[in-house]
Amino acid sequence: MTLKSMTGFARTDGLHGETSWFWEVRSVNGRSLDLRLRLPSGLERLEAGARGLCQERLARGNCTVNLGVKRDAGQTEIRLNETALGQALAVAKQASTLSGLEPAQLDTLLGMRGVVETAEPEDSEEKQAALGHALLAGLAAALDQLVETRTAEGERLQQAIETQISSIDTLVAQAADAVARQPAILAERLREQIGRLAEAGATLEPERLHQEALLLAAKADIQEEIDRLRAHVEAANELIASGAPVGRKLEFLAQEFNREANTICSKASDVEISRTGLELKSVIDQLREQVQNIE
Repeated sequence: MTLKSMTGFARTDGLHGETSWFWEVRSVNGRSLDLRLRLPSGLERLEAGARGLCQERLARGNCTVNLGVKRDAGQTEIRLNETALGQALAVAKQASTLSGLEPAQLDTLLGMRGVVETAEPEDSEEKQAALGHALLAGLAAALDQLVETRTAEGERLQQAIETQISSIDTLVAQAADAVARQPAILAERLREQIGRLAEAGATLEPERLHQEALLLAAKADIQEEIDRLRAHVEAANELIASGAPVGRKLEFLAQEFNREANTICSKASDVEISRTGLELKSVIDQLREQVQNIE
């Protein structure tokens, strides 16, 4: 299964009877599914069906759906508004009398707003239903195209994400196998800490010195962070393999990855571990940017 991006564009065109139409669908990143439908006047009845089609195919993203329709010009009726023409003639005569100029010509009067009207013939309910069905079928095709483009982009993102997760796994293994974490090195460091504590606080009891040394050693131990990072890597791979819309969950995991890497950097008492922690943070930052695009 392939992850899907939230970014894509699709367009379909069609003709039904005397009506030509097009759908344009655009989607970008979003926290949830946010639909914005722009339908021509008179076709608002399609909104519920259009939303249903979008919700069937999309899980996340800010999605704009635009419908454009145009009826064959030969079907448009041109009508003369006699009342408006009479009013225009009266105004023209009055203006001519007051100004002493020639009255307005017919072509000027016909160009005035409302004198000549255009009207679309009214279709029967059956024709309207058939047009609505054709338009929704066109939207379904556009949405299928959109899903294809989001899937293609998702494949590219998935490759990058899998590479980054693999890099995190490798760096976690490096941190786990760091020389500074070997038992002999840890024991030597613990002896050094006890020695420094003894020098700095001669009045401390041996038991107190031992407790302080153990506390310092515990604070520097990164085993818990390593265990959690390995669990997060496994969880991320399982989410990707599921094929479900897992963008939100991957974003959460990326935050957890970052939290553990920050802790490793703060605990690091060795240059090698510190360097590995910084590399981890760099890869995790790249991962966080990528998963924000996933549905």
